[in-house]
Amino acid sequence: MTTAGRLIAVVLFDGVDLLDVTGPPEVFSLARRETDEAAGYEVVLAAETLDPVTTAAGVRVLPDTTFDALAARRPDTLVVPGAVAADGRGGVRPLTDPAVVTRVRQLAGLSRRVASVCVGAHILAAAGLLDGKRATTHWSTAQRLAADHPDVEVDPDPIFIRQGDVWTGAGISACLDLSLALIADDLGEAVALRVARQLVMYLKRPGGQSQFSVPLEQVATTRRVEDLRHHIMRRVAEPLTVADLAAHLHVSDRQLTRIFKTELGTTPHAYVESVRVEAARQALESTDDTLERVASACGFGSVDTLVRAFRRRLDTTPTEYRRRFRTRAGV
Repeated sequence: MTTAGRLIAVVLFDGVDLLDVTGPPEVFSLARRETDEAAGYEVVLAAETLDPVTTAAGVRVLPDTTFDALAARRPDTLVVPGAVAADGRGGVRPLTDPAVVTRVRQLAGLSRRVASVCVGAHILAAAGLLDGKRATTHWSTAQRLAADHPDVEVDPDPIFIRQGDVWTGAGISACLDLSLALIADDLGEAVALRVARQLVMYLKRPGGQSQFSVPLEQVATTRRVEDLRHHIMRRVAEPLTVADLAAHLHVSDRQLTRIFKTELGTTPHAYVESVRVEAARQALESTDDTLERVASACGFGSVDTLVRAFRRRLDTTPTEYRRRFRTRAGV
């Protein structure tokens, strides 16, 4: 199939999350520009009728085509965004309109592949498209997805998951990573990386990366813990033992462990390792440093320790990560 034949259809319905709808088209439009294709991807917004659709943000969106007309064209990729409503208990519940579910099931059967954005995974699950498959969704509704659909293996950690011709993405911003992965699958990693640079975003995060990377973790609840986090990042190459960190805060080792558990939800060792992995990723993306130098500069001590940490946290190796995601021009 040529790029001119890649019709990307985004499903529209009342109450849909606006960024779920607008994120993927922006990414695919940049791919067309980066490949200097006059045609390239064609993105359309499809709804039951051509009447304006009101999104959760209150912004009205005009569909390009109807579901019936789209079915006749047999889209290459069907993108299914999500929608939520307050559950009355301070949380949210995913919305799965039976009429939308029926349409998605019908259109999925006519498409080469299907991708859900954020809580759109609940619509795919309701349509039976995730049965027997591993899938992800936004962390806030993952437990609900698993409870409602026991035939689906729900993994709330990755930013996206591919299972054959079905892709599921996590939070709203992860729709960009998911779209980049779809482009890489079609046009290769080099094009996806060029698009990522245009988006000025983290360059094509691997699907196995956690929804909870170190820079995005919750803000510490006390100033002293925030200071400790910055202390760790500034001294990532140093030993950073529990005793060292406790001394920095002027507390006992046991009290330090309690502070990490209470305010950051993890242990000192796990947190320090996560910071080191983040630092190593940046080095692998942007430098020609050897693995030995990266391991030393990021506090791992040895390449073996670096490799084990990457396998544990990213489900890949430093070498494979660099091959796929390094950003230096000409590499």
